[in-house]
This record gives sequence, structure tokens and C-alpha cells, in this order.
Amino acid sequence: SSNERPQRKERNMTAREAAFLSLQKYRGSGKYSNIELSGSIERLGLEGAEKALYTALFYGVIEREITLDYFISRLSERRVDDIDRDVRTILELGIYQLEYMDKIPESAAVNESVKLARRFYARKNSEAFINAVLRSFIRERKNISLPKKEDNYIKYLSVCYSLPEWICSLWCDAYGKARAEKAAAGTLCHPTMTLRANTLKISRDDLVQRLTAAGIPCVPCKGAACGIRLSNHVPLDKLAEFDGLYFVQDEASQIAVSALGAKRGETVLDMCACPGGKSFGIAMGMENEGRILAFDLHKNKLSLIERAAEKLGIGIIETGENNASVYREDMPAADRILCDVPCSGLGVIAKKPDIKYKNREDIERLPSLQKKILETSARYLRVGGTLVYSTCTLSPAENKNIVSAFLSENADFELCTFRAGGAECAGMLELIPGETTDGFFIAKMKKVK
Repeated sequence: SSNERPQRKERNMTAREAAFLSLQKYRGSGKYSNIELSGSIERLGLEGAEKALYTALFYGVIEREITLDYFISRLSERRVDDIDRDVRTILELGIYQLEYMDKIPESAAVNESVKLARRFYARKNSEAFINAVLRSFIRERKNISLPKKEDNYIKYLSVCYSLPEWICSLWCDAYGKARAEKAAAGTLCHPTMTLRANTLKISRDDLVQRLTAAGIPCVPCKGAACGIRLSNHVPLDKLAEFDGLYFVQDEASQIAVSALGAKRGETVLDMCACPGGKSFGIAMGMENEGRILAFDLHKNKLSLIERAAEKLGIGIIETGENNASVYREDMPAADRILCDVPCSGLGVIAKKPDIKYKNREDIERLPSLQKKILETSARYLRVGGTLVYSTCTLSPAENKNIVSAFLSENADFELCTFRAGGAECAGMLELIPGETTDGFFIAKMKKVK
């Protein structure tokens, strides 16, 4: 049984064994996948090809779990939920290699999966079952029909794009079938990194030239005036010589900062600031003149902002611990306020695939907190001041419904237009995830009286 696994010398572990153990730990503990991934790579000393294979398998199975389990259900007489947890994970790893990894021979995918069961992890006699299911997949894969759009659109989206049905229903209801499918497809994109040029030290064009000269091909972002999209996936250590000249920030977040439009000498509140990227972008837009108060609920995170600001040469950010949903009498009156509120994160599933398996009930509790943060923050704004409300999710309950309710209850606020990627937005903008940006929502409001 899985409780009687022999102890192995950790540093001799193969990538497949490491991926199996990490998946079981991740699913059993509820901790974030990126924490499990980085911890295991360090603990096991995985490097080079083994590290790359481990990472691809671990994230790949999380990303495609619903599709993989659908394949298993079509090949096994047992219900997927009735298959031993260890056996099911080995099958998911095997089918992932067969379906999504071109460079792994079919024989290796099958044989290594059977070895995984035989040597260490799965119940007695499970090798024959694993071997049979995987060989059946090789024979039958072209004949396994996926759900059809016309029969059940929600089931089709769920299985094809490996999304829980409730998210597929939410997006179909909110955006219609075509946009919902575009959003679903966006969750499986693996966009390259986007940087924000540190315009206190270098222009975007100069940084593009220097990166290109160093063998790091890149292009200016269309929607963000200081953004640079890398053309290939580049490890961060390759960017070491450019430390302090950039920070990593998605184009959508850069658009939110641009919408806020902070100017030199102003007082700006960033109500939910960590890890700090938006505060840095605001400071650069202000040419490092004025005052930015960057708050977070968790005091231990604030040092991340302070250290990064110092490296970037930013001197106008003051950090502070604060509960954004509770009003404070001692808060200074602000010219501009950014409320980038805690959200369900459904717009960044491509970067954090475990988000889609969050508990739906926990997500449904978020709008009341988001509304409270918006209402509390608005009380700090001067007349004539600007407030931006943003999230990295795709959910009307967390986005336009919050803003619409706030505006209906606060006659002294109104939406105001802003530009994004050369287009004029009438106060609210929803970005669908895909090749260029995260899924994101931005609303810009002005206090008119």
C-alpha cells in the first residue's frame, strides 16, 4: 500500500518518481504547486534534463488532469474515482507522456510507468492493470471520442480544456460560448515572460536593443507603453546582467497601472500591494517624485517590496501593514488609489494551474470582501481624484457587479475613460487570457464631488 513505501535515497530519484511523489504530496497537503515544485527540485538535486522532465510532468498532470481522467474512464472498466490513488496518478503520468510529450518513446512511457508501480508505489498486482490501460490507450487513442459541442457544450469545454464544469458554465453564461472557449483555450497557453522596463534608468527601446544584443530576442508590448515581451522562454539567471533595469510584470497589470495615471508629486495609495509590481510601475510613472503608500495585510511580505524598490532605485514607496477592508482615521487623503483586490485568480490559470481546483464555496465568499475594500478605500480619495479597481479573474460577481453596485450606491463617483493598447475604454475593461495578457479586469472611476 502507499503507506508502506520503501525509503529511497532521495538524490538518486528519477524525474518520474519525483513527479509521482510531488503530485501525491501536492494533492494530499493542499499547498501550492509552485512551493512543492521548488522544494523538491532543491531537495532532490534535480538538474538539466531530469529537472525539465520532472517540471513538465508535475505541472502537465495538474494542468490536464480532467482530460487525463476522461481518457482513463474510457479505457478502464473501473470508475476513475474507484481506482487506487497511486495507480491513478501513475496512469495520469503515463497518458500525459503518450499524449502530450512528443520526444518520449511510447515504450518508455509504458515501461517506466509499470516500473514505477512494481518497484515502489502502487498496490500489488497493479502493474498488469497499468500496462493494459496504457497499451490500450496507444491502440485506441485515435478512436477515443471527446464530448461533442452540440451534445453538451459545458462537458465539451471541460474535457477539451481540462477545466471544472462550474468554471465553463460561469464563462458561457457571462461571455457567450465563443468568448468562453477563447478564455478556456487561454488557460492552456504558456505565454513567454513580460518585463516592465525601469524607465528611471533606461528607456524601453534601449532595453529592447540591449536584450536583443545579448541574444535574448524580444518585442515591445502593444498594450503597455513600457512593456517588453520575451520571444522565447528564458531562465531568470540569463537576465542577471540586466538586474535593476526591469521587473517581471504581465502586460495586463501594466495596463492597470497606466489607467491609474499617477503624476509627479501626487499621493497614491496601493491598498493590496504585494508583491509590489504595480507600486513600482506607479513610481516610475511618477518619475520617483511624490509619495506612494504600499499596504498589505501580511507584514512579513512587505520586505519583498522594500528590497525590490531599492534595487530599482525607487525612493518614494513607504510600506505598511493594513487591513484594506477596515477604515483608518490616520490615512492621508490620496490623489489616486489602486484597489487590486484579492480574487479567485481565474484569469491566471495558465500560470497557476492549481487555481482551477479551488473550492468554489471559498471563491463565492470573495465578493463581499472585495466590495468592502472598494468602499473603504474610496473614503480616502480627494474630490477630483482617481480610483482603479482591478482583479486577475474572469467573473462578473467579482468584477463588473462589484463596480456597478458601488457606483449605484455612491453618486459622487463615476466611470471615466482610459486607453489600453491604442483603444479607448469606456471605464471598464475585461481582458480574456491568451497569447498576450493574463485574464484581467480594470475599472477606472473618478470622485466628482
